[in-house]
Amino acid sequence: MSNYAKYLLRLEGGLVGALAIWFYAMQIGNWWLFALLILTPDLSALGYLKDKETGTFAYNTVHSYIVPALLAAATWFLGFEWLAPHFAIWFAHIGIDRLVGYGMKFPTDHKRNHLN
Repeated sequence: MSNYAKYLLRLEGGLVGALAIWFYAMQIGNWWLFALLILTPDLSALGYLKDKETGTFAYNTVHSYIVPALLAAATWFLGFEWLAPHFAIWFAHIGIDRLVGYGMKFPTDHKRNHLN
């Protein structure tokens, strides 16, 4: 992947992270809850304790925008407004991770990702 594409993806992550934090602030989110939950998606790395495949699957699943987007859809379409802070924190985590260069992991080496 070209350096241009890598930096573009990092900027995209930064924008997602910033928008998620802005959305959280507009929802009058509890900043103690934010601080408590912002690193929760990284618990998915515990899958590496079993093996590389499980760790990669768990990490990539939790660090994909798909799951928090489904949570956001449930929030709006099913009326579960109490979930809004949770999906905002999740989007913020993923966006910040992408901004600093943490991306989807390769099963061959957990230190390699799509942004390095």
